[in-house]
Amino acid sequence: MEVGKIVRISGPLVVAEGLINAQMYEVVRVGEARLLGEIIEIKRGLASIQVYEETTGLGLEEPVFATGSPLSVELGPGLISSIYDGIQRPLDILRDREGDFVTRGVEVPALSRTRRWNFKPLVKKGDEVEAGDILGEVEETPLVKHYIMVPPEIKKGKVKKIFEGEHKVDDVVAVIEVDKKEVSITMVSKWPVRRPRPFKKKVAPVEPLITGQRVIDTFFPVAKGGTACIPGPFGSGKTVTQHQLAKWANSRIVIFIGCGERGNEMTDVLLEFPTLVDPYSGRPLMERTVLIANTSNMPVAAREASIYTGITIAEYFRDMGYDVTLQADSTSRWAEALREISGRLEEMPGEEGYPAYLSSRLAAFYERAGKVYCLGRDNREGSITAIGSVSPPGGDLSEPVVQATLRVVKVFWALEDRLAYERHFPAINWLLSYSLYSPKIDEYLNRTLAADFSEKRKEAMRLLQREAELKEIVRLIGMDALSFHERLILEVARSLREDFLQQHAFHPVDTFASLEKQYLMLSNIILYYRLAKEALERGVSLEEIFAPKIKEKLGRMKYVSTEEMDELKEVENFLNQYFEKLKGTVKSV
Repeated sequence: MEVGKIVRISGPLVVAEGLINAQMYEVVRVGEARLLGEIIEIKRGLASIQVYEETTGLGLEEPVFATGSPLSVELGPGLISSIYDGIQRPLDILRDREGDFVTRGVEVPALSRTRRWNFKPLVKKGDEVEAGDILGEVEETPLVKHYIMVPPEIKKGKVKKIFEGEHKVDDVVAVIEVDKKEVSITMVSKWPVRRPRPFKKKVAPVEPLITGQRVIDTFFPVAKGGTACIPGPFGSGKTVTQHQLAKWANSRIVIFIGCGERGNEMTDVLLEFPTLVDPYSGRPLMERTVLIANTSNMPVAAREASIYTGITIAEYFRDMGYDVTLQADSTSRWAEALREISGRLEEMPGEEGYPAYLSSRLAAFYERAGKVYCLGRDNREGSITAIGSVSPPGGDLSEPVVQATLRVVKVFWALEDRLAYERHFPAINWLLSYSLYSPKIDEYLNRTLAADFSEKRKEAMRLLQREAELKEIVRLIGMDALSFHERLILEVARSLREDFLQQHAFHPVDTFASLEKQYLMLSNIILYYRLAKEALERGVSLEEIFAPKIKEKLGRMKYVSTEEMDELKEVENFLNQYFEKLKGTVKSV
């Protein structure tokens, strides 16, 4: 083992000499406390190391031990339901061993070496296998079958031995003969976090990720395998929106990364998630969730690593053929960690002090998302949907991290503090947001949900855009300047905003709306507009068109549970019957 010594300490950055054979991104152990670090620059015989633990008390001339391997994560049974820090240390195990505070230099395996898992082979002795083929399965939780795959580095081979039964993760479960050499396969493997896992082919995503949030699923959808960002100022509801997506998205696996957010927000996640029930299975949500907690008071360098830790775990489950949702809250804090390390390396700063390579690093992260054909002969498909929140200072959307993110992602959910102050949540501005997946997802939903879905969505968006224009006229001249039809547009747009777009995250029913419910709600509001427009042309008064019982019927739709969906169809019948009775009414001026 090569040993160097510390010659400079600057916060989380340590410079060492004597590491002659060191390589970029190699993991090292720093000081007598053996703090975990990673080499991020080699210049003139000096290795710059970002240390993932608190460096207080570290001294010059202390030794630095090279390990010869890059920063890697352990992959295998036991990941699901786990809570890790940014460098994949299990926080629950650390608490039991060390108490409420993480001890520096402590080494704990990410996956338990004592727990036994029941391995069920899916191949037999003598079978030909190749990279990515599934050797067997472990029922990790009632919701997730964990598949043990042939490692990517084994191109082709023959199964020499396979061992059924209960095993620990580091026990040999299969032996594969490769070029007349025997390779032992265990249930645990390691993968460098900065290297994307291989796949056969990336394909265009077309299937929507159902989140249960009406403003997202109906107006600005994200596809399974897509990328999205949620920028917004403090207090606009970024974190709650991220939590909602993590709770209710219809992916099989959820990876939630608390990257540099406040500790109390992450505490809410850690306390709340174990109590949540998955709406699709009725089982606890944690049975398909991995949490990574790296809060703002934890070492800044580990914040930078946490994003890569999360995406590598996501790629591992993607390779099993699962749809994975990755939530990063927030990439602004990750970018600030990059800025701090870059400043200590004395690199030339870019805009607002961020390093010049900020855009390329962000692009490299989001490009690891996508829908792919996985390695293996069964042509299984898997996907990673990456959703990152951005916290620009003062809500400035021209800020470098927001702009660099928008150049990469295809969905933009613009949170606005004005809507938040009006208690309209999710505070996503429907005039600023966009989704480049809408055309493909419209085709998919027209085929699988309703043939007129996209037509009604577009009509609703036109009404909301027209409302914005009319509000400006009302502000300048007054309501009297508007025609009856224009007043109808304002009333229907109000219903769209308050009865459809506005959603209560903490209400037991309104927190989640199925696609069918969203379609029926939108259909009723559009039906009301069309019937009211016809009635207005026949001379019916606005007082009768704006009847309180209509507002009440439309306003109560959001509180109809999935089991009581027939009530939404009754609203359609009520509207048809009500306007049928109004036929022939004389217009009142």
